Amino acid sequence: TYFLLDREKNFDIIIPYLYIKILRRIINMDLIIRNALLRGAKETQDIAIKGGKIAKIKQNLKDKGKKEINADGKLVTESFCNAHLHLCKVYTLQMMDEEALKSYHGGDMGAAMTAIELAARVKDKYAVDWIIKNVRKALALAAINGNTHIRAFADVDSKAKLIGIEALLQAKSEFKDIVDVQVVAFPQDGVVREPGTEKLIDKAMKMGADVVGGIPWIEFTEEDEQAHIDAMMKLAVKYDKDISMLVDDAGDPGLRTLEKLAVATIKAKRPGRSLAHHARAMALYPGPYFKKIAALLKQAEMGVISDPHTGPLHAKVKELLAEKCLVALGQDDVVDAYYPFGQNSMLEVAFLNVHLLWMTTYQEMETIYDMVTINAGKAMNVKDFSIAEGHPAHMVVLDGKSVYEAIMYHKEPLYVVSHGKLIDKEAMKKFI
Repeated sequence: TYFLLDREKNFDIIIPYLYIKILRRIINMDLIIRNALLRGAKETQDIAIKGGKIAKIKQNLKDKGKKEINADGKLVTESFCNAHLHLCKVYTLQMMDEEALKSYHGGDMGAAMTAIELAARVKDKYAVDWIIKNVRKALALAAINGNTHIRAFADVDSKAKLIGIEALLQAKSEFKDIVDVQVVAFPQDGVVREPGTEKLIDKAMKMGADVVGGIPWIEFTEEDEQAHIDAMMKLAVKYDKDISMLVDDAGDPGLRTLEKLAVATIKAKRPGRSLAHHARAMALYPGPYFKKIAALLKQAEMGVISDPHTGPLHAKVKELLAEKCLVALGQDDVVDAYYPFGQNSMLEVAFLNVHLLWMTTYQEMETIYDMVTINAGKAMNVKDFSIAEGHPAHMVVLDGKSVYEAIMYHKEPLYVVSHGKLIDKEAMKKFI
């Protein structure tokens, strides 16, 4: 083609053209992470990403990327998943007094319902304009800390109405392909005891909420607890959505809503579509009843999300793991009436729970790490959430060479990849 053209006339055109053609043949990947140390490996690998997915994992890849980063032998893992966060309430602690916090953190958690009623006062001031600012800050921190998937609860009741849902749906759109937000329509104050809430949850699902929420233990009678579960299950079936319910979140060994949710899931033939949160009363269950619960959880393929750092009681995490049940850790709260801290960092959550759960051996720390990555992703039904060829590229380059180092120092990752693209940390810092 070159010799058929007028050399003098077309020289300035043909050379750049040929250069671009050559580059296109050489640069065949969107992103390559060089010298990445994967969990359990002794030698580093190169990870090539194209079209949002992991294209190749191999030593000394000959491929070239539009962008390349050097992990320099640091640990590269799946990104983090936070399966439990009350996102509509982040940074509301300063709007409250400390009475709710005192009630929820009481030694036996006997005043947990009182805490919820006290915390509900903030909803009298609910407005999208201030909620969305808080949510953006929390999601920006999540992105910086490598937390790319969040199951986010928004209160839906006579006080909050659909304001929290509206704010979270807006944030979900704004952070698309940076942080995946699964919006939970959550009847915080109950369903039976809050007439009209069921219709509001229905409206929230029509607006685009991703998950049907629930908190059956807050109802006054066992009959009402069952009615709560049945009503939310009906909506989940209607919209073909998953369920996330806060169950037995108080210091009462007589609470049985975890069992009720598992049984309802089995009867509805929806294995893997329900998720239990907190289950703090489990800490007080006698051994034989716990065994029964573990069997039901496995039959329902239902995971448990525990947040030991936000309350003095917690689910029997180590015992559930021994029974081969699915368990993950959540952040739960960020600077609200239930918990005064939180940076939306699952490494920070892991660090805290190594101590709280006394999981301090190297192998136990690997398990803790699973509970904020692959276990949490599985609990949230995130598809193909692992580092493997053909899977979506959600990963972090950590500032350490082992899970032990990552948890010990719990620093923000050096790089975060979401949907195959590097997250722009500087852009995220504008929201903080």
